[in-house]
Amino acid sequence: MAVEAPTAEDVLEFLIKSIVEDPDAVSISTSGDSRCVFSVTVGDGDMGRVIGKRGRVANAIRTIVRAAAVSDDAEIDVDFVD
Repeated sequence: MAVEAPTAEDVLEFLIKSIVEDPDAVSISTSGDSRCVFSVTVGDGDMGRVIGKRGRVANAIRTIVRAAAVSDDAEIDVDFVD
């Protein structure tokens, strides 16, 4: 049984689309059985914006989305796919 986290996914999508220059190129796929894993793909040139200096933006996104996942009663991971 796959774990679902709709609130966390909506928050993740909102955050990513707010940061990138090309929000239409954002793609989020979900996988995982015991733990929900979101794989985020963005358009060319936008990955740097999402990762940030020393990964600070990426870590902030992960923290916020994990907090949102509490309402879904799910544990999640966020991977940024280049």
